[in-house]
Amino acid sequence: MNPNPTAETAPARALKDEPVHAPPYWTTSVSRVTDSKVYIRGFDLEEIIGRLPFSAAVYLMIRDRIPTPAETDLLDTVLSAILDYSLQKSGTVAARYIASANPNMAAALAASVLGIGKNTMDPSETAKFCLDAHARLEAEGGDPAELAQRIVEEMRAHKERIPGLGHPVFRYTDPRAQKLREKAVASGRWGPRAEFFEEIHRAFTRLPGKESIVLNDIGMMGLVLVEMGFSPEETTGLAVLSTLPGVIAHVAEEFRAGKPIRVVPDATAHYDVPTRNFEQERNASGWGAE
Repeated sequence: MNPNPTAETAPARALKDEPVHAPPYWTTSVSRVTDSKVYIRGFDLEEIIGRLPFSAAVYLMIRDRIPTPAETDLLDTVLSAILDYSLQKSGTVAARYIASANPNMAAALAASVLGIGKNTMDPSETAKFCLDAHARLEAEGGDPAELAQRIVEEMRAHKERIPGLGHPVFRYTDPRAQKLREKAVASGRWGPRAEFFEEIHRAFTRLPGKESIVLNDIGMMGLVLVEMGFSPEETTGLAVLSTLPGVIAHVAEEFRAGKPIRVVPDATAHYDVPTRNFEQERNASGWGAE
């Protein structure tokens, strides 16, 4: 028995005197650097170099496991699907404009990335739509074709666009998208979520005047990556990665062209700027004569 119940015991005093450590500011399981090693997802980077192709290393970094050869082959196909779209891609044009004013590869690449979003090059909206639509199918049950028809009708009533559909050039079929689909099917990664999205696409193309609207390459990229287990946000990053080689080539070409500070040619623009009388309008605004 403690003769002095109010006195602290030695262990209690020691516990009280121990410093209180704040939680770590950063926590990561992606990589770690020591004095002599770099570890990627726990693997020694020296063992990865030369033994995993780049696409497999990308998969490892994002999904936290070494992919199978079939998964690597499919991701490699995905990353090759949107290498370039010439000067019809806004991000590429932006990159070349920036490169002509600031001949810096990093600045030009940053400009091209800022051109990826809601209207072009971003598969995340298709990926999210695909996941949400399939979740609804599982929750409601019933005939997939009937639900697909209802989803199309609902979106039309709300004037909402179905992501992943349409292309300024291709009609009926986007050959790049079909190549991706064929590869996913052959790899055994074409699953029910992608199948239901195709059902929605079929319902949409049954509408008058919509028969030729394609499921485009960015939409197909979103479907394939979803079936591979990537999140919608990760699909955006992979789309950025896949398009950078083309931008690098364009920016390097721009450097070689040596044309400084590109502008919009007068022949391609209309300037609706009238000639106005500054003094008259200044006085009318109450400034008075100087």
